[in-house]
Amino acid sequence: MSDRVVVAGAVYDRGRLLAARRSAPEELAGRWELPGGKLEPGESPEQALVRELREELGVETEPVERVPGEWPLKPGYVLRVWTVRLLSGEPRPLEDHDALRWLGPHELDDVDWLDQDRPAVAAVAGLSAERPAGRGPGGV
Repeated sequence: MSDRVVVAGAVYDRGRLLAARRSAPEELAGRWELPGGKLEPGESPEQALVRELREELGVETEPVERVPGEWPLKPGYVLRVWTVRLLSGEPRPLEDHDALRWLGPHELDDVDWLDQDRPAVAAVAGLSAERPAGRGPGGV
């Protein structure tokens, strides 16, 4: 049996990465993550990501490119990350989060990332470092 996929979005705006602080479940509350969620049956990862970011942040987005790699979560789950372009809306914490924060390239260590998200954030930051100054992955 293959792992269940959890998708997350590296949402960039003006060179800053969006971080979301968990409000639930209790053992994750107060720590930060890249927003996203689980694939539903019949969805592509990109469709799930657009749906999850709409539900969690109230925004319309477009997946740009998959960040190389995948990271184990709890047993039976694996995290895959895409860079995401914000199409419309202002992100706000709607579901499972109580705060959002835009982080510049030198602020990525300023929040207490979930252990599972740390390697994904590092991969996103590495991808960002390869892009022209002032832009995030995917030219966003």
